[in-house]
Formats: sequence, structure tokens, C-alpha cells
Amino acid sequence: MKLIKLLFVCALLSSCNTPKAAYDYDDTVSFNNYKTYQLFPDFQTGLSQLDETRLITSIKNGMESKGFSTSEEPDVFVNAYSREFMDQNRSSIGIGVGGGGRSGGVGVSGGIPIENNSVILEVTIDFIDVAEDSLVWQAIVETKFNPNASPEERRAMFDEIVQKALEGYPPNE
Repeated sequence: MKLIKLLFVCALLSSCNTPKAAYDYDDTVSFNNYKTYQLFPDFQTGLSQLDETRLITSIKNGMESKGFSTSEEPDVFVNAYSREFMDQNRSSIGIGVGGGGRSGGVGVSGGIPIENNSVILEVTIDFIDVAEDSLVWQAIVETKFNPNASPEERRAMFDEIVQKALEGYPPNE
């Protein structure tokens, strides 16, 4: 029974590290018309050069898995940009001591932080209709980011971010 409880707690803690995504799109657009893409001409993610290369590779693989091909005259431009911020830890365990008598009471309590503040990486991926020069689809993905991660861990993280972003494409029309 203890093993089951331990596995449940481990699964709960590991699920907190999965990327979270939000999607938005132009509901007047028919997304079936988009078959080709190219990276936005002024593609600047705000990431380090190595991480940007990893993100580009993940985007290319993700777009291919969605049936897109690259073209010199694309239907959509794909743009991506990022920002990092600190997640303010508001989780704590409360400890209290109290006592009381017939006509009075005393109480003391305090909070112990459960986790340190985390670095969060937010990546926004935009699809821009080339013919109309307008934003037609957007995904914003947030995940915990370890600045000391190995190159393999970073590659896997960007693959997961792009996969999570492209789960929302095409939008349910």
C-alpha cells in the first residue's frame, strides 16, 4: 500500500512539470488551405543560439508531422519567440500549535515552503497567413525550465513544447 501511495505522489509531482498550452485563432479562416510553410524572415526567438537551433529543429519536425512542407512561396510563416520568468512559489505546509482554556486561547502557526521558485519558459508560436499578412493561429506554451539542463534534456524539452503547441492545430472548426 505504501508503494502505491509513493507512486501516486511521484506521478502527481512529475505531472506538474508538463507543458501547459493556450491557443487562439482567427475563426474566419479555413485552415485546410495551409499546406506549406517557411520560418518567418525575421525569426528571433530570444533564446540562445543553441536553444534557438533546437527549437527550429523541433518546429521543422512538428510541422512535417502535421503534413506541412517547406516552400519558397509558403502559405504561412511560422514565428516563435520566448520569455523567461520566475514562478512565485505560493505553496507551503502550515504548522500550528494552539491551546485554550475556559475563557482564552493561544495559537501559533507558520508556513514552510514546499518548493523553491522555478524558472518558467514561455514559448509563443505564431502562424501568419502570407497572402493576407495576418496572424491566423497562435499557441502559448509554458513549462518549467532548468538553465543547467544537458543538451539532450533541452532538445527533449523543445520537442515537448512544440508537440504541445501543435496539439491545438488545426483548431476544431
